[in-house]
Amino acid sequence: MAVYTEVTAQDLNRLLADFDLGTLVTHRGIEGGIENTNYFVTLKDPGGVEQQYVLTLFEEFGMDEMPYFVELTSWLAERGCPVPAPFKDRDGIALKQLRGRPALLLPRFAGHHVAQQELTAAHCSEIGAALARLHLAGQDFYMKRRAHRGIFWWRRESQRVAQLLPGDEAELLLGEVRLFDALCDSELELPMGAIHGDLFHDNALFEDTRLSAILDVYNAATAFLLYDLAIVANDWCCTADGQIDPVRETALLGAYNEVRPFTDDEHQAWPQLTRTAAMRFWLSRLIPWLGLEQAGRQSGEMKLKDPAELQRILQFRIDHPSRLS
Repeated sequence: MAVYTEVTAQDLNRLLADFDLGTLVTHRGIEGGIENTNYFVTLKDPGGVEQQYVLTLFEEFGMDEMPYFVELTSWLAERGCPVPAPFKDRDGIALKQLRGRPALLLPRFAGHHVAQQELTAAHCSEIGAALARLHLAGQDFYMKRRAHRGIFWWRRESQRVAQLLPGDEAELLLGEVRLFDALCDSELELPMGAIHGDLFHDNALFEDTRLSAILDVYNAATAFLLYDLAIVANDWCCTADGQIDPVRETALLGAYNEVRPFTDDEHQAWPQLTRTAAMRFWLSRLIPWLGLEQAGRQSGEMKLKDPAELQRILQFRIDHPSRLS
């Protein structure tokens, strides 16, 4: 989460006039994250009770791209997934526009982020089971969406980025893109559905070791369910030197499998998908790191994350292929 667009109290009061949630007490920007502008908003209801909400302004999406996320989060929340579904105004409309950006008013969940070095097998088991339930809930979701940083994006951007990398790194990047293409061309039948697409540890909240919320569902798309799990495994089970902790990964995969059992084809595809997931986020970090234009960024300075972290994970996945238990 971050603040790229400044929102005034006057802006908020105009927005809140459409809702019956209360009057504005205060608001403050939420620092951190990368893609969107976020504020904590405190409102006072007619009974004098204060309640906190989250206002999100979308910096990379236009209004026409937003209905998928509005409908998906509402769909998942109705089926018991702990995701923030937007509030609707008096006319049943959730999607708004503020400062020229699409905007949603969302609930604020209890809980706190857990630092990566503090993640345990218990945390990984919790998120594994929750992700499996999210996948089951989203498999029959009625809308489809191609990932905005999916296969077509990484085919294009890898060619551009490779020209700026040392030869061995360029070949590593382009080789992983080719390997995923080969996987897609294979006869493996991998379950697909709505995925989160960006479930790093800082997109979840916990109360002790109990998961309370899954946040930032705005990389969601229709894709391989197992790819989503690979994204989680690479981040939640990673050590400081880019290796994968087998205890945490076993807990993650076991909990997921208990809710949604893996297919035979998924067992075959898993080693490659862990590599593809590492490649995708290595690439997305390389683009701003190398000073290339970040497509869709309307304002504000891009927050950089070190791409070398994902390159180390990718290399570990190549040297030590993972297996589904």
